[in-house]
Order: sequence, then C-alpha cells, then structure tokens
Amino acid sequence: MKMTGNTILITGGTSGIGLGLALRLHEAGNKVIVAGRRKELLDEITAEHSGIDALVLDVADRDSIARARETVAASHPGLNVLVNNAGIMLRENLLDPAELPVAEDHVATNFLGTIRMTYAFLPLLAGKDDAVVMNVTSALAFVPFPSTPTYSATKAALHSFSESLRIQLAGAGGGVQVIEVVPPGVRTTLLGQEDSDQSMPLDDFLSETLDLLREKPDAKELVVERAGFIRDAQANGSYDDVLAMISGS
Repeated sequence: MKMTGNTILITGGTSGIGLGLALRLHEAGNKVIVAGRRKELLDEITAEHSGIDALVLDVADRDSIARARETVAASHPGLNVLVNNAGIMLRENLLDPAELPVAEDHVATNFLGTIRMTYAFLPLLAGKDDAVVMNVTSALAFVPFPSTPTYSATKAALHSFSESLRIQLAGAGGGVQVIEVVPPGVRTTLLGQEDSDQSMPLDDFLSETLDLLREKPDAKELVVERAGFIRDAQANGSYDDVLAMISGS
C-alpha cells in the first residue's frame, strides 16, 4: 500500500483505531472518508479536521451498506482503499441464554459487516491503481479471550476470510492488495480499555503499525511487536501457556 495519494474509506472511523488511522492517513496526504453510525460524531470530526469527509453507515445493516456504496461511487469515484475496522467487543456468559443476542450482534457487525462491505465495495476498487482492502482483526483471532468468545471467533473468521480473499484476488489478477492488521489490546473504549495498563497506548500502536507499512508496503499482515507472541503462539508451541495467561487477565 502506498502511504499517500489514496482515497480511503474507513468503517468504524469515529473513535479508537479507526479514527486514529483516519487522522494519521489524512495527515500523510490521503483523502479520507470516515464512516460510522452516529452523525453527530461524524459532524464533530469533519468540523475539527478540514478535508476529512464523513459517511453515515451501519455495517450491520445491508441497506445502509448499499446506500453507502452508491453515495461513495458518486462522490468519490477515485476510491482505492477500503479499511474494514468497524466492530464491537463485549463480554459474554455462554451459560446464560439471555446473552445470545450479544453473540449475534458480534457476528452481524464484526463478521457479516466486513463480508458485506467487501462484496459491496470490491467492484469500486477493481482496476484501480494501488487498490487495497485492509481488514482489522485482532491478536485474539489466534488465541481467544474466553470472556469475549464470539468476538474472538469473529476475528478468527475474519483472518480466514482475509486469507481466502487474498488468494482469490491474486488469481483474478485484479491487483487488489489484502492487508490484515492484527492489533493487541489497545487503549480505546473497546471493552473499556482506555485506561488499562495491560493495553498498548493508541498512539504507539498507530505509529508502529504505519511504520511497518512504510517498511513493507507489500505486507500481508501488520503485526506490532506486542501482538507477535499471541499471533505466533500456535507455531512456536506456546499456545496453551498463552491461552492460560489470557484467560486469567
């Protein structure tokens, strides 16, 4: 992925990693469109950051995605980068039948939302120079956090989906790069981690991730050092130990 001169749509762009990426990529000389459900937050972002555009979008709603596609096709025909970042993360008690809707919301937002966005927007990216689909997954795709079982499962599914997407796009010769971003716990409002000493400061995560992208623009995965031991736990034989550590956190 080139670092400047792109037109980038970022879902879940009103806070956390999504907003952080939006601001950093805007500053680097890209046209950025932040997408999110809450118009008031989008209005605040565009008022505070001249040149950033906004789009009301609920990735759990297929009609909202369809409307967003038509809007972006008309207003930003140069779109060449889609960042699938929108997601939720909530604790679940699997022994409580009343929490099934929590699991279903994770699937609808984290997994189906990304799949639907990819299907909807790939035709706009195909044939564009330097086209990219960037999927933000999690280190928990590789070793789950048992307190957030469906969140972890959706991120594992997105890792698998990203792998298949990359192969299919390469086989089709469309020139669309697929990048998976694999964050550790980051200090954001996701699961109330904004003040957690166990989570990585957001600015540090953004700096390290974008440095990795500058160093390896053809990278398939962007894994910061703090996420590496989880990402590689299965391969290096430490899976059980890492799972036990995460389970106790």
